[in-house]
Amino acid sequence: MAARGKSGQRIEPSFGGDSDDDELRVEASDRVSGGARRPARGKSEAGKRKNPKRGGRSGSKSSGGGFFGLVRRLAYWCVVLGIWGAIGVGGLVLYYGARMPSATSWSIPDRPPNVKILSVNGDIIANRGATGGEALSLETMSPYIPQAVIAIEDRRFYSHFGVDPLGLARAMLTNLMSGRMVQGGSTLTQQLAKNLFLSPERTLERKVQEVLLAFWLEQKYSKDQILAMYLNRVFFGSNAYGVEAASRRYFNKSARDVNLGEAALLAGLLKAPSRLSPARDPEAAEERAQLVLGAMREEGFVTDAEIKTAMSQTPTKAKSFWSGAEHYVADMVMDQLPGMIGEISQDLVIDTTIDLTLEKKAEEAIAAALDADGGKLNASQAALVSIDGTGAIRALVGGRDYAESQFDRASKAKRQPGSAFKPFVYAAALEIGRTPMSVRNDAPVRIGNWTPENYDQKYRGEVTLADALANSLNTIAAQLVMEVGPQNVVKLAHRLGIDSEMQANASIALGTSEVSLVELTSSYAPFMNGGFKATPHVIRRISTADGTVLYENTYDNPPRVLDPAIVSEMNQMMVRVLTNGTGKKARLKGWEAAGKTGTTQSFRDALFVGYTSNLTTGVWFGNDDGKSMKKVTGGGLPAKAWHDFMAAAHEGLSPSPLFGTTGVQPVFDDGGAVAGGGAVPDGFASGNPDAFPEPPASADGTAAIDEVRPLNEQNAGGPIPPAGVGETTGATRRTTLFELLTGG
Repeated sequence: MAARGKSGQRIEPSFGGDSDDDELRVEASDRVSGGARRPARGKSEAGKRKNPKRGGRSGSKSSGGGFFGLVRRLAYWCVVLGIWGAIGVGGLVLYYGARMPSATSWSIPDRPPNVKILSVNGDIIANRGATGGEALSLETMSPYIPQAVIAIEDRRFYSHFGVDPLGLARAMLTNLMSGRMVQGGSTLTQQLAKNLFLSPERTLERKVQEVLLAFWLEQKYSKDQILAMYLNRVFFGSNAYGVEAASRRYFNKSARDVNLGEAALLAGLLKAPSRLSPARDPEAAEERAQLVLGAMREEGFVTDAEIKTAMSQTPTKAKSFWSGAEHYVADMVMDQLPGMIGEISQDLVIDTTIDLTLEKKAEEAIAAALDADGGKLNASQAALVSIDGTGAIRALVGGRDYAESQFDRASKAKRQPGSAFKPFVYAAALEIGRTPMSVRNDAPVRIGNWTPENYDQKYRGEVTLADALANSLNTIAAQLVMEVGPQNVVKLAHRLGIDSEMQANASIALGTSEVSLVELTSSYAPFMNGGFKATPHVIRRISTADGTVLYENTYDNPPRVLDPAIVSEMNQMMVRVLTNGTGKKARLKGWEAAGKTGTTQSFRDALFVGYTSNLTTGVWFGNDDGKSMKKVTGGGLPAKAWHDFMAAAHEGLSPSPLFGTTGVQPVFDDGGAVAGGGAVPDGFASGNPDAFPEPPASADGTAAIDEVRPLNEQNAGGPIPPAGVGETTGATRRTTLFELLTGG
């Protein structure tokens, strides 16, 4: 129990033998017994003795607390800022997320419709549409493509949840260290979300929405589905969307057949499609492809041996545009589609009549002719179209190089056919009773103010119509037009397939009305097929992707447009164009062929249209600006190119004669007898053009020709009989025994 001293202060008892406690007790006693307060020296000294120790400990704590305190404070504020940052990010996500439509209404937008255009054998000619290629599954495309894209764009694609924090952190660090944007942190899922739903602008709102959509995609679709959607929609430069379009654009092959080096090039384009396109900068594209190959090796997708093989391949050098003559065909198909089925709202499959083998041979024939002689003869362009007896277009070349010019000179350009139009004049003459053996006088002639001359400015006197056609005599053709009547020539031309408007005047004999090569060629086909119209067509069938047929036409029931007897006579005459006339360079070994040359004024256009029993082919040479060539005639470059193509097209086929050319004897009768004898089918009597259906209405531009007279005739009392045209001596017209027998 505590005791009290004299001064009444309380004194604590001692509970041990501690010397310090004893000392404290004594000092306390002394202070009390003195009757007054005195300094507690003992305590002060004790304090002094203990202070150095406290000071040492205090100094140590102060030093350690400064460093670790700073660390603790930094950690503290990092946590605080992290919390507030999370709250801020969460707020932004909620804010921008609230501005988006409800997730229940989200759906993958339909891929723009693709039009797959197939050859007659089912091979792909081209893909058309906004994407330029069909969608492929991962299983059907080359396995190198997804591997290359994952290796260079998103290595953890199969492990992240739509957003890759590690990849984002790495990209941020790389960009900070380099001082510029060199690496992106977006995953393939984010890129797909951006491509599918968002605009390309770089804003915080778009980035937040991109992340939210990436989460949604990962929840709704499998990784393989996401990767397939990405590869089928991403932009690869040069107007190619999706791997199929890009593969065909740059390698002219399907993405199914892409090799390792090509896959690396495609994957490398994703960083900057337009800048790295091999059509623009093949060196940059190849350099980027090497980086992709290295990334694939790091990921274990390929071996060193495969890398070595890929790096040894010749770098891809793509043209600045789609190349290949088949693209003229694809454009023709796309031009015709809306008129057949209306708006294109779904994927379509178009079966065409094109034979890709013939298409390549046609392109090679045109290119070879221009490369060999085009420069020195000032011929810069050419076109070719080849059709069968039904009018099905088997090959079409619209120009020298589709990559340089996409204008189709075969179907869209209209040029004067020149003497290639003469078969229609002769056929019209045969219909009113003339025969191949009818005789006319080749001499100077004037029709109104027109004085046609022959190409060589020579005259041969009396010639048969067969000889006149073989040698392309202008004076005889002009006379026949006046005998038949220009309007009847126009009617026959329309009936056989010419759709363009034509002027029904005398000069039509020399092909002064403009037509397209396609319609001119198809109008020759009735001579090949026995007299039936051959409506030119390239589309056989239009189907949806699931096989539903939207359109189909086989053109298997064409109308008859020429009497078989007329066809037989015309074929006999046009065979002679190749054997004895202006088309000798077109002769085919082992095959009977017929045709006609055509050359326009000042050598602006040169054509050859000819046929066998298998194909009818027309070839044109000229210049887009209408400039003259250097004396290029239809019997020159066009006939040679025609021969080269037709020889290749008929290789391996068994020759067969033309319709009505075997076992037929010539008939010397202008009175309507049928060559070869036999009855004429009902409704097709020679000399009765009205027996055929009316052709399309022609232009109202018929020129009235009121006189046909010799050049020295001053006061003609009316048209002189055609057989007398060309008399220059003023003598009485001669009448020979031959003329009396034939009806002259």
